[in-house]
Amino acid sequence: MHLIGGQNATRHHEILFNQPGGSLQSKLRSLVPETTWKMNFNILFGFFLLFCVSISAQEESSALETRSNLNGMLDLLQEFGAMTEKLKAVEARLQDSETRLSNSENQIQELKKKVDTEGTKVVFSAALGGTEGPLGPFNTDTTLIFRKVNTNIGNAYNSATGIFTAPVAGVYYFSMFFHAGGGRRAFLYLYKNSEVMLDSSDHASSTDTADNGGNAGFLQLQRGDQVYVRLPANCHVWANERVTTFSGFLVHLV
Repeated sequence: MHLIGGQNATRHHEILFNQPGGSLQSKLRSLVPETTWKMNFNILFGFFLLFCVSISAQEESSALETRSNLNGMLDLLQEFGAMTEKLKAVEARLQDSETRLSNSENQIQELKKKVDTEGTKVVFSAALGGTEGPLGPFNTDTTLIFRKVNTNIGNAYNSATGIFTAPVAGVYYFSMFFHAGGGRRAFLYLYKNSEVMLDSSDHASSTDTADNGGNAGFLQLQRGDQVYVRLPANCHVWANERVTTFSGFLVHLV
């Protein structure tokens, strides 16, 4: 009986699928009970909806995250812009402070120079002194010692050696003058250390019985530089307390 039923069922299926017309879906529905078909379709449709909802939620979450990131970047950019403006303002204030500081330092230096100049006074003037008459000629160049000191503020001139030593760096003014008889050559050199800076001379003359000469100039000296007057060999000048002199003073500090 089971065999006959099985054969009848198989035959029924063949007849069903071999019948002309009708869709595959309608043929399947004739094989599967309507309740079972609807239940399966509802389950599949439910899974499909869950899948769509899941995809939509993921997309919405991603969009929200993207918007959040963009908002965060915009906030950072705004903060960075604000910090940049603050840094520019600070830099401007620093530059202004540096300028004012530099100006203040320059003013302090000028005031210091003024105070030093007023506080450092260097003035001297001296004559040969001694017995009135010719000094020289000598066989070698000779450093003259001006023994009659009229002024020596700052004590930079040494009346024992005839040498002026600069106490501070600065610009100084020096002068030398002489009186001499006309029968012999008269000549003076002004030295800075070992270098001749100025000279003054007059040739011998049988008709000129007296000569006068001199020279003066500004010298820039460093502290410790020495200035002095020398009489060349075979030359002479007149010695007394007035006519042959060596003088100098500080003009400006440097």
